[in-house]
Amino acid sequence: MNQHPDEDTSSMLAVCVKEPGGPEKLCLGRVPRPEPKDGEVLIKVHATALNRADLLQRRGLYPAPPGESEILGLEAAGVIACIGPWVKRNFKPGDKVMALLSGGGYAQYVAVPEELLMPVPSHLTLDEAAAIPEAWLTAYQLLHLIARVKAGESVLIHAGASGVGTAAIQLARLSCAVPVVTAGSPEKINTAVKLGAAAGFNYKEGDFSDKILQFTEGRGVDVILDCIGGSCWEKNIRSLAMDGRWVLYGAMGGKSVEGDLLGKLLFKRGHILSSLLRSRSLQYKAELIRSFTEQALPHFQSGDQPMSLRPVIDSVFNLDDIAEAHRHMEANKNIGKIIIKIF
Repeated sequence: MNQHPDEDTSSMLAVCVKEPGGPEKLCLGRVPRPEPKDGEVLIKVHATALNRADLLQRRGLYPAPPGESEILGLEAAGVIACIGPWVKRNFKPGDKVMALLSGGGYAQYVAVPEELLMPVPSHLTLDEAAAIPEAWLTAYQLLHLIARVKAGESVLIHAGASGVGTAAIQLARLSCAVPVVTAGSPEKINTAVKLGAAAGFNYKEGDFSDKILQFTEGRGVDVILDCIGGSCWEKNIRSLAMDGRWVLYGAMGGKSVEGDLLGKLLFKRGHILSSLLRSRSLQYKAELIRSFTEQALPHFQSGDQPMSLRPVIDSVFNLDDIAEAHRHMEANKNIGKIIIKIF
């Protein structure tokens, strides 16, 4: 095993959850440092990023998949510390990489199957790279593998200023689709429009479906990317075009539905699709990452070149301030990704 020397190879600093609950239940502690298994590499983590799933897992509502690290954190960027046995790709210690994780990002080191690694584009910092894996792969999956969006189609993106939302706007534009968003403040809508949204609507100011129908001249949108769920199902169906695809990937607005959902959906000949990424197989994630690396990653270019992509970073917190970072996300204050610097 090829490894850089390190002061302590048996343990590492990580964020621990003392017991399910609020942000105050998070603390720093020392835990065993992982060893890379066959086909894995060990990353020395420079930064990770927050996701809504972290908040749910902290509360005991979204456990890690069986066999995966129970440490929070679904993405990471850093440098390769060592290579495990039987790694096939041409990685070496010191390479800058970013990775999609099933857990373990809130720690100094994480072991990752080689299939889940992506090279960091040369002009991006590791903080910027940490903002990419979970949000951008989720958005790419929803648009291309689930909704199969086509050029010219309209895409309604809820939470348009979130990490997934800001990624989906740019990826929709890259595919020559027409993104429109909902968000909860003028500042968030302005950010979405600057990223390429054709229009943005404040869901706190009236019925967004009225505005969607006005924008689309009564037709409705072809695709909805929905992380809200129950609380806006009627507005979603009203916003949906005939034969449209409603893609559910979260339930921040509740899981229960009351009313004539099936009848109204049937009238629109609508499709309800749903997807999660964390629980997918390694093979699925590997294929997703391969496609994203080929089709999207080359567009993360420096400057303001046409069709260039960029991660949107809201704020950067030190690991010591992890509880405050969670409070910041829970308050829905962020525009883009919240980054946690590990070292």
